[in-house]
Amino acid sequence: MDFTLKKYKSLLLALKSNGYSFLTFEEYCQKYIDKESCCDENRFVILRHDVDKKPQNSLRFARIEQTLNIKSSYYFRIVTESNNSEIIKQIADCGHEIGYHYEDMSICNGNHEYALNHFNDCLNYFRQFYTVKTACMHGSPTSKYDNRDLWKFVSYKDFGIVGEPYFDVDFNNVFYITDTGRCWDGGRFSIRDKVDSCFKQSYHFTDDIIKDIQKHSFPRKTMITTHPQRWTDNKIDWLKELVSQSVKNKIKILINKNT
Repeated sequence: MDFTLKKYKSLLLALKSNGYSFLTFEEYCQKYIDKESCCDENRFVILRHDVDKKPQNSLRFARIEQTLNIKSSYYFRIVTESNNSEIIKQIADCGHEIGYHYEDMSICNGNHEYALNHFNDCLNYFRQFYTVKTACMHGSPTSKYDNRDLWKFVSYKDFGIVGEPYFDVDFNNVFYITDTGRCWDGGRFSIRDKVDSCFKQSYHFTDDIIKDIQKHSFPRKTMITTHPQRWTDNKIDWLKELVSQSVKNKIKILINKNT
């Protein structure tokens, strides 16, 4: 079975045993943005987790990573299905980065002024738990607003944000892979979680990734983005997620056809 906690741990162990170091996105920004040294690192993985819902699943991820001495980045939405203060605190206490998974343009119905104020308020809220230095847009697939449009006239750096993955990573140098659609090649299901890249590698199952890592064919510099609500060892929850995601994928294909 794919998309289980056991499978996620196997992925991490494969990366570790084949010489990959792990970076939070904040660490990547500090080391490599606007610097030439990115090409000097042997192998690294930026681990990013978008906490869209079921934050307890993210806490399970965080604890697995902690046992392996791995740090990663967790991006929380402000909405109730993601925002759980106790879990945010626990994940931060595990040594992980907390970031803001912003969707302010969607929440504020495209009103740029309101959205900026909303972003600032949410950022201050999350900074109660962690000195938030990075933010990452939420795709908001059912909204007509692209949350990245928040930065058309102002800079997130004015808010003390040092990096946003969709603006600050050259994905021709850093391979991007995400479990959007509950698979690793779900680009056709994605509304906005897409990047321009020259990489040709494609994977469907997690085992496909692990095999390439073991063969030393996996890209040396990678950002892996997961949505931990999709990963569980509970068979009933696993089946529910499979069915639910299948329905969502069909809806997203229709949305893509009409945009």
